[in-house]
Amino acid sequence: MGVLIEQFPLYVSGFLGTLRLCVFAAIGSLVLGTVIAACRVSPVPPLRALGSAWVTVFRNTPLAVVLFAVAFGLPELGVNGSYFWFGVAGLTFYTSAFVCEAVRSGINSVPPGQAEAARAVGLTFTQSLSLVILPQAFRTVVPPLGSVIIAMIKNSAIAGAFGIGGDLFAVGSTLTSAQGYAAAATLFGVLLGYLVLTIPAGIGLARLEKKLAVAR
Repeated sequence: MGVLIEQFPLYVSGFLGTLRLCVFAAIGSLVLGTVIAACRVSPVPPLRALGSAWVTVFRNTPLAVVLFAVAFGLPELGVNGSYFWFGVAGLTFYTSAFVCEAVRSGINSVPPGQAEAARAVGLTFTQSLSLVILPQAFRTVVPPLGSVIIAMIKNSAIAGAFGIGGDLFAVGSTLTSAQGYAAAATLFGVLLGYLVLTIPAGIGLARLEKKLAVAR
């Protein structure tokens, strides 16, 4: 516990860095995953093929490989940036595939009559999806989406290993390798940081699930 007390400001800085990474990646993956899910259920064959290919590639590729491809592949294509934003992009691409499948399962759980009624009043596919189907689908996918987001928070440690800097992984690495603190005590502080992120997230999502269940 000595290192946690002595280096508490550094742990707080790493916690805020990891929190920032997770917030950006969560927003990006939820938005991108929903768009890919819309492609998966689209009546346009090329969009369905694009959605299926995206999910197949990223869901079956290790996160470390995705991060390597983003960090070293995007600069080859002329896309430059900091390793922090490459980490956000890698987590977003990877997590969006799992978000897509969760959202798609929610879309499929909506009774077909809802879409038929939307078409009967003249709504387009995009309008019926955004105004009728998705609002109902999101109520049923809170538990799987919560699991995906919590897994993404834990996966952020892998992104930290790529040297994005300022996150909890970087704090643990700095204190053990550069300052010589014992690994067990140092990593205990890192563990507490991740628990502070994941446990409140799980509690908040459970409450949201209960609230939406009552509202239905």
